[in-house]
Formats: sequence, C-alpha cells, structure tokens
Amino acid sequence: MSKRWLNKIWLAALVLLPVVLLSLPANFFDDGEVLCPSKRFFDVECFGCGMTRAVMHLMHLDFEMALYYNPGSFLVTPVLGIIWLRWLRQAIRAARR
Repeated sequence: MSKRWLNKIWLAALVLLPVVLLSLPANFFDDGEVLCPSKRFFDVECFGCGMTRAVMHLMHLDFEMALYYNPGSFLVTPVLGIIWLRWLRQAIRAARR
C-alpha cells in the first residue's frame, strides 16, 4: 500500500473519529470494567481516572457529569481538540501531495 493511500486512510479516520464519538450516547463509556491500574490494583484514583467518561460527557455538553467524573476534562478536552486540529491539518496537506 502506498504512502498516499495511508495518508488518505489517516485523514478519513481523523474525520470520522468525532462523528462516531458524537453519534454515541454520552453515557456510552459510563458502565464497564475499570482499566486504570492504580484504581484496579491499589484502589487509589489517579488524575486520569474518569477522563474518558468526562471527555465524552463534555463533548455532549453535559458539563455537570463531566465535572463529576473528572474536573481536569475542562483542560484536557480543549488540548485534545487542538491536537486533533493539528493532525487534521497535517493529514489534509499530506493527502494533497
């Protein structure tokens, strides 16, 4: 597979990621197994505990639940958005070549 096709696949994945996450319900990740090693083995929450759930709720504008799961999501979500935009811009440039 050529590098050009890989760039186009990466661009498609970047475009589809927010579409898929926004199409899922805000509570999609709320139930399930705890994956954090700190919480699982030592029963101690780390700074990242609940971040996936909090970001998902924040993406759906459910501020109260985002704050409940992890207040740090109000800082992490914009940073992730900026990183996503940079990757998207780079992928668009690479796909045009």
